[in-house]
Amino acid sequence: MIYPLPAVIVTCGAEPEDWNMLTVAWVGTVCSDPAMCYISVRPERFSHEILMREMEFTINLTTADMARAVDWAGVRSGRDFDKWKETKLHPIPGETVKSPTIEESPVSIECRVKSVTRLGSHDMFIAEVINVRADSRFLNEETGKLELEKAGMLVYSHGQYFGMGDPIGGFGFSVRKKK
Repeated sequence: MIYPLPAVIVTCGAEPEDWNMLTVAWVGTVCSDPAMCYISVRPERFSHEILMREMEFTINLTTADMARAVDWAGVRSGRDFDKWKETKLHPIPGETVKSPTIEESPVSIECRVKSVTRLGSHDMFIAEVINVRADSRFLNEETGKLELEKAGMLVYSHGQYFGMGDPIGGFGFSVRKKK
């Protein structure tokens, strides 16, 4: 398989009493114009029914500080637990979708589903990015760039969670002319 992957928490549901979250590692970008991404979810997951009904969700990037909540949200079902209460994460109403974002997340990506493909063990939800909420603590005011390396991003690889390592080089560093 292709690892590491971002460990994200996907939030879904139309009303606060229906809001749920699940940890997803099968996630990624599929297009840049228009901005589109995907998540893959097992049909037996409690959130799958909510995703199919609402056809929108939010991808919340996670940090090392959130690792315990990320793992907990992935191994317990919203059928049996109030994941918000148990993880001590805080929902914020979405700006353009009904699903919430997570206050502790450095970046939350609001998505509207364009298609669902049954693949076998998982269904893949391909969605258009409708809105992005970013924590201003990670925005460099001088450059206007988001500096997520300062957030301590969390990744998943072969059953383990890892923090991100030190940067090696920026895009194009291998061909950039030396000063």
